[in-house]
Amino acid sequence: MRPFTLNYAFPRGISQAVTPYHFDPARQLNVLPDGRPAVSDPDLLLAVGTTTSTAGSATHFDD
Repeated sequence: MRPFTLNYAFPRGISQAVTPYHFDPARQLNVLPDGRPAVSDPDLLLAVGTTTSTAGSATHFDD
């Protein structure tokens, strides 16, 4: 018998998210298909929100 809670504890599958931008490792930022930085598109930011980084948080108090 399977416990009832296990029906909700495990994901049913991984949903594929489609983002209108990609990470450019040379520039170290997310860029749009036309090459502009993703942060320069206010409509995109309103739709997907912002991202934050924890890099350096252990060593810099102002991150």
